[in-house]
Amino acid sequence: MPATSIPPDRIPVIVGVGEIVDRPKEIADGIEPLDLLEQALRRAEADAGAKLLGGVQSLDVVSFLSWRYRDPEKLLAQRLGIQPSHCYYGPVGGESPIRYLHEAALRIARGECTVAAVCGAEAQSTATKAERAGVKLPWTPFAHDVEEPKRGAAFQKPLAVKLGVFRPVTVYPFYEAASSAQWGQTPREAMAESGMLWARYSDAAAQNPNAWLKRRFTSEEITTPTADNRLIAWPYTKLQVANPMVNMGGALLLTSLAKARAAGISEDRLIYPLGGASAEEPRDYLLRDQFYESHPQNAVLRAVMDLAGGDGRRFDAIELYSCFPCVPKMARRTLGLGADVQPTVTGGLTFFGAPLNTYMTHAACAMVRRLRSGARLGLLYGQGGFVTKHHALMVSRTPPRELLSQETSVQAVADRSKRAVPEFLTEATGKGKVESFTVIYGRNGEVEHGVVMLRTEGDKRTLGRIPASEEKTLAHLLDMDRTPVGSTGDITMATDGVPEWRVA
Repeated sequence: MPATSIPPDRIPVIVGVGEIVDRPKEIADGIEPLDLLEQALRRAEADAGAKLLGGVQSLDVVSFLSWRYRDPEKLLAQRLGIQPSHCYYGPVGGESPIRYLHEAALRIARGECTVAAVCGAEAQSTATKAERAGVKLPWTPFAHDVEEPKRGAAFQKPLAVKLGVFRPVTVYPFYEAASSAQWGQTPREAMAESGMLWARYSDAAAQNPNAWLKRRFTSEEITTPTADNRLIAWPYTKLQVANPMVNMGGALLLTSLAKARAAGISEDRLIYPLGGASAEEPRDYLLRDQFYESHPQNAVLRAVMDLAGGDGRRFDAIELYSCFPCVPKMARRTLGLGADVQPTVTGGLTFFGAPLNTYMTHAACAMVRRLRSGARLGLLYGQGGFVTKHHALMVSRTPPRELLSQETSVQAVADRSKRAVPEFLTEATGKGKVESFTVIYGRNGEVEHGVVMLRTEGDKRTLGRIPASEEKTLAHLLDMDRTPVGSTGDITMATDGVPEWRVA
């Protein structure tokens, strides 16, 4: 269908982006998330160059974690003086900004609304500093009676929680070790790839005026443990993990092509969502069949690649979610992109900063600017949880040739790829083969303990601890020139009821 045959009031366009970064000199002067949201939205309206906020009929607010409000989406709507028919505050998930952006575009395509807003903000830096210093912040009172969103530990097995592998920084290493072994890399080669990739994220952050950490880091600086760059969970140093200690707000405004033209917005400012896809894994990561690839990630990225003609190289601007290196490393391989890929237009969750669930709001803002300045086709890929929830969206300077497809889920495709999930054992003895592993470090840089994911005799799965005193087994896990994945050892039950593993 040629673009001219689509009714302009059914073609969604992104017309405005706004961001704010708050670095208060005094803790008490820090801006609260609700204010950051409002300011980001007003900046998005100014960027659009048209009065649109008063006409917002669809409002999506990304989940906060740094401050708790009762019905923040309604509080924001009141501040803006609007009563949107769709007014939503969603669950935790790093993919959610892209999902909201996609869903807002679909509402416009269906004719359900003409102006939509997507926004998110966090003030974790100020909130943390205030708590540590005992400073009372003059913000909207903290809603203690509102239940805290459920996260990691709430969905994991008790043994995983007991061993400390229930937080992102200790779970993503399982994907890191398993995937690099599957690709035939030594740990040293895998570390070098991570450093090289992360250096490119830092390059982008250094050029982004909204980044929290605007400094270029070399691959060696990123991967070498030091007092300032301590190991957290093998193989990840501090400079390889997301940095949530930021204060940021981001917002996007969408409308229809007809409304944009009527408002006098220049055509070269308009960015078109062309379609996307979503899929997810079980939230309990131990219910997955393996850890060297993600079936939902593959299905989502391949679906969006198909929209681009089946070739990931068609995207001349991409944002690959970057909470930990394993995520973009897996993604770029699925997309058929080489090790020289430029994986970001924003700067990444380490260097740009990780305002918790809303990093991809800022990535979408950066992508709009990149497309306006010359790139033609962009890919926004976000994920949430523990490689759990995935959403990708293709955006372009060029209008669509057909109506935006209402079907976004590729869950069935992802599920068809899934193999049998091994039964999980809380107690085990006998031989155990390493499926993946990590080693957890204390703030002093010393090993606390190692954790191996094991396949037992009968091909069942368990988790095993390696005490810090087990130097031989820890040295086996930390060998830079030979992966321990696939090696065997002995499982015994410790006196506290936890399986322990020692290399044979």
